[in-house]
Amino acid sequence: MAAQIFAYIAHKSGKLDDSALELTTAAKKIDADASITAVVFGDAATADAAAAKAANTYKAVWKVADSALAYPNAELIRPMLAKLLPEGAILLLPTDSFGMDLGPGLAVKRNAAYIADAIDFEGAKDGKLVAHRQEYAGQVYAKVEANLSGGAVITCRPGAFAADEAGGAGGAVEDKSADAGPVPAAKRKFIEVVEAEVGDVDITKSDVLVSIGRGIESQDNLEIAFDLAKAIGADVSCSRPIVDAKWLEKSRQVGTSGQTVKPKVYMALGISGAFQHLGGIKGNPFMLAINKNPKAPIFQVADVGVVGDILEIMPELTEKVTEMKG
Repeated sequence: MAAQIFAYIAHKSGKLDDSALELTTAAKKIDADASITAVVFGDAATADAAAAKAANTYKAVWKVADSALAYPNAELIRPMLAKLLPEGAILLLPTDSFGMDLGPGLAVKRNAAYIADAIDFEGAKDGKLVAHRQEYAGQVYAKVEANLSGGAVITCRPGAFAADEAGGAGGAVEDKSADAGPVPAAKRKFIEVVEAEVGDVDITKSDVLVSIGRGIESQDNLEIAFDLAKAIGADVSCSRPIVDAKWLEKSRQVGTSGQTVKPKVYMALGISGAFQHLGGIKGNPFMLAINKNPKAPIFQVADVGVVGDILEIMPELTEKVTEMKG
């Protein structure tokens, strides 16, 4: 099968999201021989910048530019994509707030199959595609089969596919603004971006993070994590339950509802690894995971996994690191 696959390129003011390099890898897993085209929306300046960068990875780039598209609005882009994409095409999107807003309605408009939050593919065969998903916060793995006769809209989990860092594609950028039609009227509009408050530590700039979850058990045990972080020269971050319990401030939360981080080393301690948390980790850091549950989803993405109690292991790590430093 030689599928025609399109990748929606998410960007911020022309700077590509990490998913832009991941979706081409996902597309090749669907069909190694597929024709893969990047689709970029934005105003004139940001669309030009993002399209030029996408051309380093994709051999073909479609650009749709209009001043009304300066901020991504699924209500505007959905009907334009429905008109622009050829019949039977497969569209890949990142699983983020925008992708989850855009994807389902677009699939309905195109009478296409819809798969949410795919983490792997077995490859398209005989007009069907098998995708892998996680259910119940990663406790169950599911295989979903989709009929591709009418095409498909698929959201892919950020970080689940390796980024294509090869570059050098030298792709051609084609202006498809006219083919997408005029920007439709919308019932909602962009007002402003409110940046998250930065606390005493800006974890978005940290190279090494000691990140704690439910396994820390109580606020009194936070000192153990801070001791380890101090010993290895790291900052402390956390998953959402720690913030919900008001044990640490919101500015230290990693995840789709918290901060997006891009460290070189990430220690996930007592964190199960739900996709909401992993969605906040970019750049493929070296990941060490410690969890008492051997079936915790975090072990599926960790470079090194240890089954054990963090309350026992963290103090030992701190002691060993301190000894090594003399």
